[in-house]
Amino acid sequence: MVRATAGAEGRRGPGMATGQCLCGKVAVEIGVPARWAWHDHSRVSRRAHGAAYATYVGCWRSRFRLARGARSLVRFEDPATGDVRAFCGGCGTPVFYARKRSPQMVNVPRALLDAGTGREPLYHVNIEDQPEWAYRGEPLKPLKGFPGVLWTGPRRRKRTVVR
Repeated sequence: MVRATAGAEGRRGPGMATGQCLCGKVAVEIGVPARWAWHDHSRVSRRAHGAAYATYVGCWRSRFRLARGARSLVRFEDPATGDVRAFCGGCGTPVFYARKRSPQMVNVPRALLDAGTGREPLYHVNIEDQPEWAYRGEPLKPLKGFPGVLWTGPRRRKRTVVR
């Protein structure tokens, strides 16, 4: 599995994107550019992240490094697929997942990384699993009296024609 490099704390190499979990106990680095980036709408990723979808960057395992907090990681292995997901044991932030069928790759939630990764998430996978309540690009407008809040507006009712 992915291991932290000994004596790596606080150092950052050139061409690296760095990030950390919410509480800061776990820090990661990936070489940039990342291999690819995508939005995953699958039920598995939705549940792991507690969100409508998760955005990931994939990088070669050799270009991924736990810079801090390897002992703080909690791992979950899916018994059906053998895929491994790692979370910070302090705050619960998803840190990475590795698919058994792609042992050379590590997938990192894009939201962890502070700077650019050299790849924009251009792909949507498992879009057929997208829940009906997720935002689907409807036009938004400001909600009066609530700065910074946008909404779709009231739903229009179908008019019934009285004859």
